[in-house]
Amino acid sequence: MAFHMKTTLNIDDQVMAELKAEAARQGRTMSEMVETALRLLLRSRQKRGPVPVLPKFNSGGAFVDIADRDALYQAMEGR
Repeated sequence: MAFHMKTTLNIDDQVMAELKAEAARQGRTMSEMVETALRLLLRSRQKRGPVPVLPKFNSGGAFVDIADRDALYQAMEGR
């Protein structure tokens, strides 16, 4: 047996208008549309694993101080 909970949500007027139009276009209720969207959102967040650690490397240090515009231009122009 499935249980359904009624709740009140505050939804932006423009979003609600788009939801209503899309539900009518698909022949579905707005509740079905919202539930489907929430399920997709929650499922996509579950699939994400931990963020992998980025590799570290030694670049040998900076060749130019990027705060020094003249030095930066000289480095870019190969002078």
